[in-house]
Amino acid sequence: MDLKKYLAEKAALVNNGLKSLLAKEDEYPQSLHKAMHYSLFAGGKRIRPVLVLAASEAVGGSIEHALNAACAFECIHTYSLIHDDLPAIDNDDLRRGRPTCHKVFGEAAAILSGDALLTAAFEILAATPGVDRGLIVKAILELSKASGSTGMIGGQMVDIESEGKDISFPALEYIHIHKTGELILAAVRCGAVLGGADDGKLKLISRYGKSIGLAFQIADDILDVEGSTEVTGKPVGGDQKKGKATYPSLIGLEESKKRARELVELAIESLKGFDAKADPLREIARYIAVRDK
Repeated sequence: MDLKKYLAEKAALVNNGLKSLLAKEDEYPQSLHKAMHYSLFAGGKRIRPVLVLAASEAVGGSIEHALNAACAFECIHTYSLIHDDLPAIDNDDLRRGRPTCHKVFGEAAAILSGDALLTAAFEILAATPGVDRGLIVKAILELSKASGSTGMIGGQMVDIESEGKDISFPALEYIHIHKTGELILAAVRCGAVLGGADDGKLKLISRYGKSIGLAFQIADDILDVEGSTEVTGKPVGGDQKKGKATYPSLIGLEESKKRARELVELAIESLKGFDAKADPLREIARYIAVRDK
């Protein structure tokens, strides 16, 4: 399959969905909505929302039933980036090749735009049309758990507390699995749930999600060492400067690459019982290990 075409088509669906579901940029208060749109439509791979759609397709569900969830995941992801970039956390000036939200709109507007996107995510997901309400509640629970103190936010907290310290490998895995992996796992689980997956398929697709979630963050660690600012759109080498715990810093670059490849193989193996409708998930797993941004 042509993964580049698939990603572009699904990203376009998500972008159109976001534009129709969120308050317009010129809606009052314009300063808030401009900041939200600035970060939300700054580019990006849309990997998490595409995974929602691909997982739904893989279990025989429809794109239409999963689109609101896909948009909700992008809102959560973008809010987390806006807050990560703030001076109190990572203090980054560049994101996706242009100044970060707080650099353009100020810290207060950046904080509030992140808050608004977080809130909008659950409004969008709750308003999913044409799907059994029980399944929508399950999807909301998945996204809530993955985003909260025992998911993404918990991982970010431990990441901050670990800066400049020597930490154990299990602590590093905790950070990576929770800071990045939980939201990716929830994306494929939500897509599968809304697509009507049975327990057996949900278990297999969860195994896939766990593997690619960790692989994705390891690949990010590698890119911070080997990547290019011109390609990634953000400063390279920031992890080392901030004393962040990463796979290359603990086990070395080559071993990190090997671990990422192993996780991709595990992810693909998890989909052995799925037919060709799961090919996008397979190709996305392969892409994660070799991406350059």
